[in-house]
Amino acid sequence: MIRVVRLSFSIGDFRLDQFNLEAAQGQYFVMLGPPGSGKTILLECLCGLARIAAGHIYIDGTDVTNLEPRKRGIGYVPQDYALFPNLSVERNISFGLRFRGYSRQVITSKVMQAMEMLGIVYLQKRSVYGLSGGEKQRVALARALVMEPKVLLLDEPVCALDEATRQDICAQLHNVQRQLGLTTIHVSHNLEETFSVADMAGILYQGSLQQVGSMNQLLRKPQNEFVAHFMRCRNIFSGEAVAQGTKSATTKVRAGSVDLLVQGKYQGRIKFTIRPESIRLTNNLPNEPVDNKLQVKLIRSRDCGNYVQVTLKGPLDLIVHLSHAAFADLAAKPQSELIAVLSPENIHVLPE
Repeated sequence: MIRVVRLSFSIGDFRLDQFNLEAAQGQYFVMLGPPGSGKTILLECLCGLARIAAGHIYIDGTDVTNLEPRKRGIGYVPQDYALFPNLSVERNISFGLRFRGYSRQVITSKVMQAMEMLGIVYLQKRSVYGLSGGEKQRVALARALVMEPKVLLLDEPVCALDEATRQDICAQLHNVQRQLGLTTIHVSHNLEETFSVADMAGILYQGSLQQVGSMNQLLRKPQNEFVAHFMRCRNIFSGEAVAQGTKSATTKVRAGSVDLLVQGKYQGRIKFTIRPESIRLTNNLPNEPVDNKLQVKLIRSRDCGNYVQVTLKGPLDLIVHLSHAAFADLAAKPQSELIAVLSPENIHVLPE
């Protein structure tokens, strides 16, 4: 496992201040955040490339804060892979082993094992020059794994790859991590990539860790507006708790000109979110009572590949994500009148 306690670091106007983080043994942890949030700097602090001002870094219970990088038991794959262009694939992978004085027999065995694991034996004698992005990524990963690290740090490992290659590499990263039981911290800004590998994730913004949790928790239970927006929820509203709800443990919340039923008991001003995929759209409703139905007008629709994004105008302006089949069933065009249903259990009130 890796544990960071009250870490402080600054460079120019950027600061990590009293930063805490923990990744459990064998966990695949993804650090999310926009560019400039401090993700790469955090990895450099963990592996010893950047010297921290205060705090402690523990790996498997050992304080490695003052150890030089090669003694921390960390495998680090930087964003640009940092391969040696004048060396073959085999010699790139074996570089750390040769530097530490392993015998030729041990080096050959370890390098072959790493290449077999990553499916790159066919590249063994090739020059790094001319390799594809996916091949370079695998070579850099093999070079890190051959040292048998306790913790693996990956800095945007697939950001430069095309979509198909990215998916293949992420699947391979996940499989290798599971096979080795290796505690891994993977830096990314891509949600699809993160969903494919992460056990847990954190969202970093301007050097501050906003929230840590499973991807489902980050998606459906954001702790603040930044997390909600980063997780692609644009339906963020302010309201006033005006009365106890008509059902037990609910509250009636007034947002603009509409009253909504929200699960939970609240008082005063609140902010709440509604995931775009959790909103139901229909042309008409059955006669039985339905909570939180809004008359809305379709402004525009956009095909986003896996779903259709629909922009609605109404008492609350909404963004809705529908499957292609669900959108086709609506047979709706711009300016069509529709009904949006916001189930109380799908309305998440942000903590104060």
